[in-house]
Amino acid sequence: MQIRKTLLLDETIHMDEFGRPHPPIKRVVGLAVVRNPLAGEFGADLSDLFEMGARLGEQLMPELVARLGGPAIAYGKAAIVGSAGAMEHGAALIHPRLGKPMRAAVGGGQALIPANVKVAAPGTPIDLPLGHKDDPWSFDHIDTVTVFVADAPRPEEFVVCMAISDGPRPHARVGKGPATN
Repeated sequence: MQIRKTLLLDETIHMDEFGRPHPPIKRVVGLAVVRNPLAGEFGADLSDLFEMGARLGEQLMPELVARLGGPAIAYGKAAIVGSAGAMEHGAALIHPRLGKPMRAAVGGGQALIPANVKVAAPGTPIDLPLGHKDDPWSFDHIDTVTVFVADAPRPEEFVVCMAISDGPRPHARVGKGPATN
C-alpha cells in the first residue's frame, strides 16, 4: 500500500447555525490519500482492496479516537476514487473490511456504518455521513461532514475518509423514528 499523505481534521462545534450556544460537539476526521493499484483495471479481483481498507482502519482509527478525547457516539466512512478507477474500487476499500477496525477502535458499534463513495477529480468534496454507532434509528445523530483534499485524488488514487463524533447535531430534536418505512 502506497500512502501519499494523511490528513487529520478536528472540528469542535460550540453553537448552532443560528448562533445559539451548545455544549461542545467534537468530530474528528482522518483522510488517507492512497495509490489505487487497480486504476485502469475494471474487471480485476478486488480482494487486495478489502485488505487495504482494513489496514487503513487499523492505522488511522486509533489516532482519531485519541484525538476525540472521549467516547465516540457516531461514525462514518467514505471514499473518493480518482478518474482512472471505478466506484466499485472505492466500495471494495470501505465496505468489506474497514468496519471491523473502526468498531474495534470505538469499542463496539452495533449499527451499520454510514458510507458514501464517488469517482471525482482532485479537490472534489465528499459528504461523509455520520450515524449513531449503536442505534440506527437515532435520527439526532444522522449528520454529514463535508471534506476534501485540494490535490487529491489524482487519477490513480483514492481518498479514504473515516470520521467519529462525540455527539449529535447541535440542538437536535427530531428524536427517534419508528422502525418502519
